[in-house]
This record gives sequence, C-alpha cells and structure tokens, in this order.
Amino acid sequence: MAKSAAKTTAPAASPSVERRPAQAGRTTAATNVKVEVLPPAERISLRAPEASIAALSKALGVTLPQKQKTSASKAGRTALWLGPDEWLVIDEAGNDPLADCTGVTALHSSVGISHRNIAIAVTGAGAAATVNAGCPQDLSLEAFPVGAASRTILGKTEIVLLRKAPDEFRVECWRSFSDYVFTFLSEAARDAAA
Repeated sequence: MAKSAAKTTAPAASPSVERRPAQAGRTTAATNVKVEVLPPAERISLRAPEASIAALSKALGVTLPQKQKTSASKAGRTALWLGPDEWLVIDEAGNDPLADCTGVTALHSSVGISHRNIAIAVTGAGAAATVNAGCPQDLSLEAFPVGAASRTILGKTEIVLLRKAPDEFRVECWRSFSDYVFTFLSEAARDAAA
C-alpha cells in the first residue's frame, strides 16, 4: 500500500480590516478645471437649539455660523450652516469632532457621518461652470461668495456645496452616490473646457 504524501497548506490569509475610501485617488483634469476626490475627513451632523450654540462652538473650537449659506473655519475644521438648528462639521486635521462634543452637557445631537460622505474638490477657472452643469444654484461670487455653503442638488443627487475660494468648491455627497457625482462632474469639466 502506497503512503500518501503529507499535505502542506499555506497559513490562512488574515482578513483585511482596512477601510478603503470610496473613489480614492480619482482625478480628472480639463483645460481650466480639475475634479478630484479628497482624502478622508472626520464629519458630524450636528443639531442643537440656539441656547447650546456657545457651548458647542467652544468645544469644537470653531464658531457655529448662525446665518443661512455661511460657514466658519479654524485650524482645519469647518462648520457649515445647513438650517436654523443644523450644521455639518468637517475636520480635515485628523481630529474627531464627535469626541469633542461628548463632554458638552448643553442639549444637542451629534452623529458621526465620516464614512457616509466623501468630498470632491472642483478647482480652476471653470469650477463654477462645472458645478452649475448640474446645480441650479446661482454660483456667481455675488450670490455665492467665498465661505458660502448650502445643501442643494447636483443632477439627481443631494450634495452639500462649500465655496472655499473664488475658483474652488468642495462637494460633499453620500458615498453611495459618489461614482455618479464624480462622473457627472468629470463630464461637466470636459464640457466647461470646450
């Protein structure tokens, strides 16, 4: 009777727990506009009554804006006004705004949405025309100046739009719509360059 050879098996590969950002590294450049997916950031959806704004602003290190279509930034953190009691807080400096809110005893609701959203930058002389290809909002500097922010639409999806400079926009969208939004903006960038 022949003996069978001993079986050797390679060690099982350990499963990957690394979260890969949606659309990471995607970039499109045209003659006068560039569309690129931004690195991951920490984000919270914040709801609070007027009486809680001072305590939350202190904890977050940025004054929560109280006027429509405005934002405030400090040290890599930006707070965007979305409604009379609602803000989107984005931290690009690697700090956690949700953790900063945990010690606040004033009435509020803060929810981490870092993995729900991605951000896409649209920059260059054709940035406004690119965004306006699918967004009905008036993006002239007079109507939508630097620092302006708004929840709006792009094509068929909801976005949050922030004007960071005269020729620079940050488009926040849900990751499930990110391919659609990136593709829409890329096509619009090519059209704006024509």
